[in-house]
Amino acid sequence: MPQLFVTTRKGEERSVEFEPGSTAMQAIYDANFADILALCGGVCSCATCHIYVDPRFVEALPKMSADENDLLEGSSHRNERSRLSCQFRLSPELDGLRVTIAPED
Repeated sequence: MPQLFVTTRKGEERSVEFEPGSTAMQAIYDANFADILALCGGVCSCATCHIYVDPRFVEALPKMSADENDLLEGSSHRNERSRLSCQFRLSPELDGLRVTIAPED
């Protein structure tokens, strides 16, 4: 099964097996990472699933939507690797993806 590597806000890394087709947010949330609140349930309205994507995978993800961009604009922790984990689905091609949970706003 493909794996996602998640680094918490405390710097601890864990691997998570994921079902292809699930969102990164769902895989992280289902693995009981307390740092991902996912308050909106994954409908791109809260930004509580903000992550940083490993630079090697940034180009492999789908292009950011205008809504996602707008929500990230409100974060004081946004950078060039910022994404909302609810806004892209995991695929076998993303096996080994590494993400870091962004600081809370």
